[in-house]
Amino acid sequence: MITTAIRWACCSLIIVVMILGIDGLDNGLALTPPMGWLAWQRYRCITDCEAYPDDCVNEQLFMRAADLLVSEGYSKMGYNYVIVDDCWLAKNRSADGKLQADKIRFPSGIKALSDYVHSKGLKFGLYEDWGTKTCAGYPGVLGHEELDAKTFAEWDVDYVKLDGCYSNVRHMDKGYPEFGKHLNNTGRPMVYSCSWPAYQEEKGMLIDYASMAKHCNLWRNYDDIDDSWESMIKIADYFAQKQEFWAKYAGPGHWNDPDMLLIGNFGLTYDQSKTQMAIWAILAAPLLMSNKLTDVQPQFKDILQNKEVIEVNQDKLGIQGTRVFRDKGIDIWTRPVEPYNNGYYSYAVAFVSRRVDGAPYPYNITLEDLGLKNPNGYSIINLFGKEKSSTTGIHCPKTTIKVRVIPSGVVFLRMNIENSNIPCTDNSISQFFK
Repeated sequence: MITTAIRWACCSLIIVVMILGIDGLDNGLALTPPMGWLAWQRYRCITDCEAYPDDCVNEQLFMRAADLLVSEGYSKMGYNYVIVDDCWLAKNRSADGKLQADKIRFPSGIKALSDYVHSKGLKFGLYEDWGTKTCAGYPGVLGHEELDAKTFAEWDVDYVKLDGCYSNVRHMDKGYPEFGKHLNNTGRPMVYSCSWPAYQEEKGMLIDYASMAKHCNLWRNYDDIDDSWESMIKIADYFAQKQEFWAKYAGPGHWNDPDMLLIGNFGLTYDQSKTQMAIWAILAAPLLMSNKLTDVQPQFKDILQNKEVIEVNQDKLGIQGTRVFRDKGIDIWTRPVEPYNNGYYSYAVAFVSRRVDGAPYPYNITLEDLGLKNPNGYSIINLFGKEKSSTTGIHCPKTTIKVRVIPSGVVFLRMNIENSNIPCTDNSISQFFK
């Protein structure tokens, strides 16, 4: 009888959702920033499988990615989404108007690929576009929104990335929420990634972020990332410029998205890769790798799988961090994190060097000047590399932190509040990187 009652209640809930719909925020998903693997940055729209069999956008690419997320330990660290980006589609819809995959590159179909990803204990994501065409010229959802949402549900999609090419940016404020409601009305929970602010931002429009946070689980704010330090740091700078407005809309279930992780590709050095990982952790950004997983070298894999840094990114308070100070070519980013007690947060603090003078630069600052004022002090952990270690003692707000940061590198510290009766000490702390 209990089983029957539970079954009836579940069915009733699904019926209510299908009739009334729910807002994107209320789908209960993405309570921490999504983590996974996305094809676009590394593979773009390579469709010539004869010339480039290892780089071609086809079903084998995503099956290999799913295999490697599991076998290489990424899924254990939280990288659980395998997301198909543009160029998976056939050039035309089927006779009954449905989206369909390219039959040569995806001969088994999207449902079979989704089933394969799920068989690995992972979640499956799919790209489309709120426009007449995708950015690469394949069929978009405009005019077929309800049908396409139902099709995604039939394919057991867990994550929908909706781009904004070939569309009217003035209509996105209405169109994106409507598509989100179609997704929710299917009764299948699907993370909803919106691109509408990125398109309105470049037009200088006033963007309704309150609506965004209500209807989308995450959203792209700015330009696509390219495989270079220049592109990555440009995005970080733009987020810092907009942080007073953007950060307040981030939180459990709704996140600003500065785009993909480049780590393990061609464009970032080892230390620059640590810098991206630290800034993305501070920003509470989705951690969506876009790399060739078979080619990721061990030192880069260690960055991507750094448990302590991932814990900062996935902090359950969900507060987006900000750049709080710029001095002598050093950018200081901070993020409030757990544990929290008696009105005081713990903090993650990243010292990012923008210097180009060729030598590690020493920089000193007190905890108090960083905004850390817990009278019982803090314990401090260095989060990166072989130097990763805890400092001894408990450190008062007037303690001076001494860091030494290499050009385009980072020193990333976690400072946990203390509540013990042990007196904190004002001794200086040194954290050196080679």
